[in-house]
Amino acid sequence: MTTNETVAPDVLHRLSFLDRLLPVWIGLAMVAGLGLGRFVPGLQGVLEAVKIGEVSLPIALGLLLMMYPVLAKVRYDKLDTVTRDTRTMVLSLVLNWILGPALMFALAWIFLADLPEYRTGLIIVGLARCIAMVIIWNDLACGDREAAAVLVALNSVFQVVMFGVLGWFYLDLLPRRLGLDTASVDFSAWEIATSVLIFLGIPLLAGYLSRELGERSKGREWYESKFLPRVGPIALYGLLFTIVILFALQGKTITSRPLDVVRIALPLLVYFAIMWAGSYALGKASGLSYERTTTLAFTAAGNNFELAIAVAIGVFGVTSGQALAGVVGPLIEVPVLVGLVYVSLWLRRRWAAGAEV
Repeated sequence: MTTNETVAPDVLHRLSFLDRLLPVWIGLAMVAGLGLGRFVPGLQGVLEAVKIGEVSLPIALGLLLMMYPVLAKVRYDKLDTVTRDTRTMVLSLVLNWILGPALMFALAWIFLADLPEYRTGLIIVGLARCIAMVIIWNDLACGDREAAAVLVALNSVFQVVMFGVLGWFYLDLLPRRLGLDTASVDFSAWEIATSVLIFLGIPLLAGYLSRELGERSKGREWYESKFLPRVGPIALYGLLFTIVILFALQGKTITSRPLDVVRIALPLLVYFAIMWAGSYALGKASGLSYERTTTLAFTAAGNNFELAIAVAIGVFGVTSGQALAGVVGPLIEVPVLVGLVYVSLWLRRRWAAGAEV
């Protein structure tokens, strides 16, 4: 007997025209952002004139638009099936809060031992677990929406509690114990909590209220067949807008220091490959479904670059090497995880074929 996943047609052919060409749109958005940041004088000052916390208002708006449609798709009445799945919950916590930061620490020292500013910035990126864009990647890869919502919420709670503790451990205590250079960093728990409340809390509440009020007034069939298709494209527009603004803010820095970008990019590429592939293999070996394995892999591989950049800028300054390392994070993460969406969809077909045998 096969599941509905095994008989589904080729997922790539079911994607909309916009979704099928997502790598192209993202590439164009990155190029456009870099060009704007490099060649439009004064743009950075305008974009950073108004902030929410330490994040530029345009980026904040883009993130909220990006996350709302996906969270509006979540069936909140099914969340209890995820919270009862202790395997997924435990694996996510171990991957995100033990293995992920430890791997980034190791890679930062292996690749950037002679560049302490970039090394520190990279470690900060590893501590900032993803609570935003991962929802988009998971949805495009046909992962479990409900599981993604729960794991992102779990990451958010741990981010508030553990970010400062792990920062002290990996930037001060552990290097001292190993006889390495240390970096003293102060993290504001309030700023981290504010970031989580804004970038997860607002779209999560909006998504929940949309489904609750929409289904109550017009029924689930109308909500899923009429309302969701109308708001769905907003996520892609929000994503592309966010990428343009983010790269416009840092375009001059990135384009003026290309060799430094390459040095920072190498450990990031290794990190994303190991975390995604390792998490995927672990989920499959643990007997999770394709949907939850995919969700586990993306939530473990992604990073909250908005928080990492905000912390690096707040502690070390906007022109610091630590801030540049944070900016290079999405430069590498976005195209790599888009590529992994397509790898996931290919694996989905193989998974289905194996289940039919």
